[in-house]
Amino acid sequence: MSTNRPDGVLFDVDGTLVDTTYLHTVSWWEALRQADHPVPMATIHRAIGMGSDKLLDHLLGPERDRGEDDKLRAAHDGLFGEYWERLVPLPGAAELLRACADRGLRVVLATSAAAHEAEALRAALDADDVVDTVTCAADVAQSKPAPDILVAALEQSRLAADRVVFVGDSVWDVAAAARLDIPCVGLSCGGTSRGELAGAGAVAVYDDPATLLAGLADSPLATGRRRSSRDKTDTQA
Repeated sequence: MSTNRPDGVLFDVDGTLVDTTYLHTVSWWEALRQADHPVPMATIHRAIGMGSDKLLDHLLGPERDRGEDDKLRAAHDGLFGEYWERLVPLPGAAELLRACADRGLRVVLATSAAAHEAEALRAALDADDVVDTVTCAADVAQSKPAPDILVAALEQSRLAADRVVFVGDSVWDVAAAARLDIPCVGLSCGGTSRGELAGAGAVAVYDDPATLLAGLADSPLATGRRRSSRDKTDTQA
């Protein structure tokens, strides 16, 4: 993509556009506690951004008895569902989507959430009028850090990997984008530090959607720039 302007922007949603990271953390902590799996919240937080297929492997180990996985997922979903009516977008989230659309960029939501959760997230954002395409867990076989959700987003939006930028809040987002050689802009509002996002390979890091919006004209969403191994990651305030 060089310095050419991209055609579209793919957005993660949980923790990137809607303030849900810690709600998922608490919901997984309680679901695991109920099943006698004491896992510290800090450990769970570091895994948020993966889908449940990868998260449970990460937290409980791949050699565990998988017979209770469906029960754990259902417990998490029930607990998280209690927050749906109170979900709020992160600062500047809807405005960022609208600004991207105003610039002629196609806006794609690429979330690992289940379809019913994705609907709740979209309701919280209240920006469907500028969203071109939405993909969710039902569209893929594996969740991040596998790139499946991004592949589905590209296919459904008919955008090319070398003509888009991805925006996410976790190292798993950055890793998924890297597998397709898509530049990833990191947002630290999901609770992952600037240093971690930059170290994972994010081409730029901003505090939240509002900060990215304020610097949109010079951001990778406008310039499409990629980072070479010799470049430093931009860490905009």
